[in-house]
Amino acid sequence: MLKGIPPIISPDLMCVLMKMGHGDELVLADGNFPAESHAQRIIRLDGHDVPQILDAILRFFPLDTFVEQPAGLMNPVDDQAAEPPIWETYQRLIQTHDGRSFELEKIERFEFYERAKNAYAIIATSETALYANLILTKGVVTE
Repeated sequence: MLKGIPPIISPDLMCVLMKMGHGDELVLADGNFPAESHAQRIIRLDGHDVPQILDAILRFFPLDTFVEQPAGLMNPVDDQAAEPPIWETYQRLIQTHDGRSFELEKIERFEFYERAKNAYAIIATSETALYANLILTKGVVTE
């Protein structure tokens, strides 16, 4: 245990976050995402939802400032589907921690899978919301 580290951040997750470099991508996968078959490195955080994990990660994880959209979502397959309510939660958490206001990238399903395969790591969660998958691009620490 360390001071100031949320207990949801496991030692394995902290190690991955520290090893990632600028431009590396991290996937926060919902419970339906095929995380095991797509991951180069997998961190299991079963029993937790994506907003809890996102809130904890963004305390330490700088988002890339050299790209317009350092966070991306899996777009619903049905173009007529309503925007998943969890996306608003993500937008709020990102703006709270990052301070910038930018639109989250909407990524087609199979393109999202390809990016996930190339991501540095995937965090497998127990999130039950549909289309709750999120990709974060790591930035640089300037402090």
